[in-house]
Amino acid sequence: MAKVSDKFASDRHGWAELLPERRAGDALTGSHRAACVVIGAGFTGLSCAERLGELNPEKQIFLLEARLVGEGSSGRNSGYAVAVSQFSGGFERSEIPEYKRINRINAQGLALLRQRVMAKQIECQWDENGFYHTAADKASKREYEYFTCYLEAMEIEHRVLDQQQLSERLGTETYKLGVHVPIGALVQPAALVRGLADNLPENVRLFEQTPVLGLKDGDKVTVQLAGGKVIADEVFIATNYEAVKIGFLRGRILGSTLAGSFTRILSDDERASLGSLEQWGVLSLHSGGATVRLTEDGRLCLRNTAEYHGGELMSEAELLERQKIHRESFERRFPQLVDVPFEFAWSGVEGISRNFTNFFGRQRSNIYLAGGYNGSGVSRGTAFGTALAEYAAGGQSQLISDCLASQPAGWIPPRPLLDIGAKFTVASRFRGVGLDR
Repeated sequence: MAKVSDKFASDRHGWAELLPERRAGDALTGSHRAACVVIGAGFTGLSCAERLGELNPEKQIFLLEARLVGEGSSGRNSGYAVAVSQFSGGFERSEIPEYKRINRINAQGLALLRQRVMAKQIECQWDENGFYHTAADKASKREYEYFTCYLEAMEIEHRVLDQQQLSERLGTETYKLGVHVPIGALVQPAALVRGLADNLPENVRLFEQTPVLGLKDGDKVTVQLAGGKVIADEVFIATNYEAVKIGFLRGRILGSTLAGSFTRILSDDERASLGSLEQWGVLSLHSGGATVRLTEDGRLCLRNTAEYHGGELMSEAELLERQKIHRESFERRFPQLVDVPFEFAWSGVEGISRNFTNFFGRQRSNIYLAGGYNGSGVSRGTAFGTALAEYAAGGQSQLISDCLASQPAGWIPPRPLLDIGAKFTVASRFRGVGLDR
């Protein structure tokens, strides 16, 4: 068994930085035996571990997180639990079954999260009023036409909005056209991840700061740790793009690094300048456009950079450089708030596949994997995690069938071609972005 990278870089930035300090869970050392090991305590791993615990109340399940809970990618996204995906490019009637399949998975993930948040009373700024999909420039206006055609053909509830209507709601005149889709939830992602981790079944044991260095499969699976090992009957990999570090999905997935900034908490007058809504979330209809949020606690959050960075977080110096781009975009959107400073900056990594597919299913006789959500991991990762646990238990359902129907991933060439191709692929997202950035 060859060891792989044991470097799982982190920093204290991101949504977890806005939360109170949390006592870190124990790390796992020594030799242990468990029925199931779930690797990764993000949305997929938490959902998988919870369902495994429910299905197997008499068995011991280990959930291993390389970092602190809430400081991985699941706690660094923009906090959109999507129910309705946007598919860039012209609407294709022949693709309606595929659109429906993906949206069924999204909707199931949203429903699972809703049930868990409400049942466990998780404080995570849950706001289920959907999102605004907006267009400011030529390329995104074209996507607006595609998107509204898709929504109408799919009979998805929505409301089209002009520039004045958007300005009244969002406090900016940047967007010329938009659509409000009322299905979907905004969350504080790090708070949600922490809340889910704190409410696992009693037979699920969470270990933090416990990176997995490698797996050796056979009749049982040996999970190699920095300070020990676990012998498991079954292993569930929920590490998204970092599955490559333990020998899975090589040539099929890569990490794109995104960066964003938070303002300080706005004053009452500043908040009043942002339209009539208490909180809102904007998704640009251009794939390279800015994601912008007004949070429940009164911060503006803006993310508008994405690049190939070797699947790593940004350094402090790199974040300061990206924040110049955030600042220009912020002041152009909200000239009334030019004196409002940014208080925090953060970066995070999303897993993307060449043809934007997902990964699900059995990898070896007793090793299962789910991942690769291309920016939709809050709801979709939750659904995939639950489905993976049920699939391993021999279950049959529409959700499992939908997850299994994910298309095979396109091949990504190795380095150095990987670096060239990945940079080109990620950079192409910004082609024609204009005022939407």
